[in-house]
Amino acid sequence: MKIGFIGTGLMGVPMIKNLLKSKNKISIFNRTIKKAEKLRKYGAIVSLSIDQIVKDKDVIITMLTDDKAVNQIISSKKFLHNINKKTTVIDMSSTKPITALNNYKKLKKLGVYFLDAPVSGGTKGAEDASLAIMVGGDKRIFKKNLKVLQIFGNPNYVGKSSSGQATKLANQIIVGITIGAVSESIILCKKLGLNLKNVLKALEGGWADSKILQTHGLRMINDDFRPRGKVSSQLKDMENILITAKMNNVNLPLSKIIRNMYKQLSKKGYNNLDHSYLFKEIKNYF
Repeated sequence: MKIGFIGTGLMGVPMIKNLLKSKNKISIFNRTIKKAEKLRKYGAIVSLSIDQIVKDKDVIITMLTDDKAVNQIISSKKFLHNINKKTTVIDMSSTKPITALNNYKKLKKLGVYFLDAPVSGGTKGAEDASLAIMVGGDKRIFKKNLKVLQIFGNPNYVGKSSSGQATKLANQIIVGITIGAVSESIILCKKLGLNLKNVLKALEGGWADSKILQTHGLRMINDDFRPRGKVSSQLKDMENILITAKMNNVNLPLSKIIRNMYKQLSKKGYNNLDHSYLFKEIKNYF
């Protein structure tokens, strides 16, 4: 298969490396070409423009920052005028469900297929090809592209177009609130003089255990906030959650609290730190 991959950020790079291990012909594109060039040595073909990356491809995968970045690519004339009929576009970025639905409808008019397939698992999951992949769209197209999706991890079909993005919002509600809960737990245990690593071990396997407790909890204990999932990304997701909730007359009070805390971190200039840095905001909260 001829596959084009757009986006060479924190998640895109390890995903592309796994894709390059397959027997497919892989072309890549990034708006800042220099960021894509470093992947040539792994066998990637670097495209220099949107029209070049979409021409004569079986599958186009996008892994971009936000709704605006996705729409700038998919709505561009170079993209729409050069993509072939029956190409499948798989957007693995995290966007609002309405964004996915609009792109599905737009591409369907051209005879182009679209799947929204956001992921969870962070850079570690991208490196290990163990990402949870939530897929919305036509089930026939999902089955047709299953082998491609399996290169990145564990894809599951959720339902009609936009269902993948809706599921990702649910995922991010749990992630954001759980990071907050883990932060408070560690703050309390530290104040009580406990060995924090022993606490993590003691909670392992119980009802409170989770990947976030064990991984993000350790980051908090070690004061290690190198970005695996950025504050800016979590804030974007929390905003998308609340926008979507408002559109559907749903009140999410805990999500509002977490969104506001991430907004404070962003205002203080911590956008590029790991989203577990919420620990610091809660620690200093008055």
